Amino acid sequence: MMTSAKETASTQGLARRVWTLLRYEALSATKYSFNQLLSSVSPVLASHYIYRQRLGRPLNLRTPRDFNEKIMWLKLHVYANNVLATQCGDKYRVRDYVRPHLGEQVLNPLLHVWDRVEDIAWPDLPRRFAIKCNHGCKYNLICADKSALDIPGAKKTLKRWYREDWWRRYAEIQYRYIQKKILCEAYIDTGRYLPCDYKIYCFYGTPRVALVCMDRETSLALEWYDLSWNPLDLGRMPNRQKATRPDSFEQMLEYSRALSKPFPFARIDFYDVRGRPLFGEITLVPAAGMADYYNEKGNQYLGDMLALPSARKPLSAAYPGS
Repeated sequence: MMTSAKETASTQGLARRVWTLLRYEALSATKYSFNQLLSSVSPVLASHYIYRQRLGRPLNLRTPRDFNEKIMWLKLHVYANNVLATQCGDKYRVRDYVRPHLGEQVLNPLLHVWDRVEDIAWPDLPRRFAIKCNHGCKYNLICADKSALDIPGAKKTLKRWYREDWWRRYAEIQYRYIQKKILCEAYIDTGRYLPCDYKIYCFYGTPRVALVCMDRETSLALEWYDLSWNPLDLGRMPNRQKATRPDSFEQMLEYSRALSKPFPFARIDFYDVRGRPLFGEITLVPAAGMADYYNEKGNQYLGDMLALPSARKPLSAAYPGS
């Protein structure tokens, strides 16, 4: 089979990009993983590779059937390089999306915003607070007592988080164009070091199930419930029915409908603070489309709820050049 001039040019262009990245990595003091390098070259190829490495099976993007596969399809064909998806993934700018829908009262108070770790005036911070980076996941520093905080260690951790381009880790392109910030929010006091997290799974603006994350500081427990708070057997962990229905659950569902309406799928996270829902975040691609906390039944059960768009239709404007 002869190769067309267009295919040859495309291959040569890809080779040049790989060589440029390899040279940069060789000259840079920072060492990125193969996954991160591959994401920069081809998010689709990286998704196939990382999915197989993590879940031990090939990724089916032609006819996706289960929830992980469909989330991967949305990640690459609907949410990628999309202005609205990026705003909702940005822990700072998502506040501007939530505020017109729900008002300021549902947002955790924002105490400070910085562009650099060096700008943080640690003596001015309250006794308890939470610091996070806005451009990815798991960038949370929870301080319950500043007098016990290792501030040099905190600075080092924050600098490492800030340097990382989170989107490259799992080819989550919706994080790519976030302008990096460091946020300081009020400490959420619910009587626990880490409050229970209520994650509402919504499909085209309709809440369907809730995932409760609790005891994260000791032994993480994940439990699934329907909207009548009947336990569901969807998780890899057994549902021990430890979670109680939060007083603000109906409000959480109402708020989830408003925030999730533009999206084929969105997970809207809340905390319950003395009977009042407090917004956590919007997640469009849970676990980067490679969640292993569903059991096989759960992965298919959620997948059956998600009807993919018939066309690769963007939610809103795309970023220039994407």
